[in-house]
Amino acid sequence: MKPYLKFLLGLVLLSLSCSRDLNSPQGVAEEFVDQHYVNIDLQKAKAYAVSVALAKIDDEIRLTTGQQIDASTQKPKVNYKLLEKHEAEKRSTYLYEGQIRSDDGSSFVKKWLITTRLEGTQWRVSNFTESD
Repeated sequence: MKPYLKFLLGLVLLSLSCSRDLNSPQGVAEEFVDQHYVNIDLQKAKAYAVSVALAKIDDEIRLTTGQQIDASTQKPKVNYKLLEKHEAEKRSTYLYEGQIRSDDGSSFVKKWLITTRLEGTQWRVSNFTESD
């Protein structure tokens, strides 16, 4: 096989292994965390929310209306890791620890408890809480 074909095949395999399963409760929880906390895109986070989580996202959107977050906005760098998970047939919870770093070098840690539930055939975030 030609070297560039091996490279392309490697990229395809890497991208497939990095994509998350949005049909799983953990995949939906992590996509929600990425959109809400990492990308700071409340509209995209809203797509994964129902119930109390949806009301919280709608409230955050209302409170931030008029605040432009675009490519020129200095967003913090956010990394997170899974600390605990409790999975059941129709409801699961995930506790993540997020490390948030700003451009000035300061950082802090937050914990996010994400609750998912099965809505018909799709997993959705039904609630989320933040703590220090």
